[in-house]
Amino acid sequence: MSSPDQHVSTGDAAHALGVSRATLVRWASAGHVTPARKTVGGHLRWDLDDLRKQVAEITEN
Repeated sequence: MSSPDQHVSTGDAAHALGVSRATLVRWASAGHVTPARKTVGGHLRWDLDDLRKQVAEITEN
């Protein structure tokens, strides 16, 4: 697992994947992808390497 310093915001993670922020939030809400952590304020933070693996797994089928 990466350190919290390497975690990115939902907007940055969505941009890296080439999807909208709303799409990534929807995927997370549906349980398709899991963020690395959630801040005290409720913001999701993502490990990009792990997120890319999660997306690859759900798009393989």
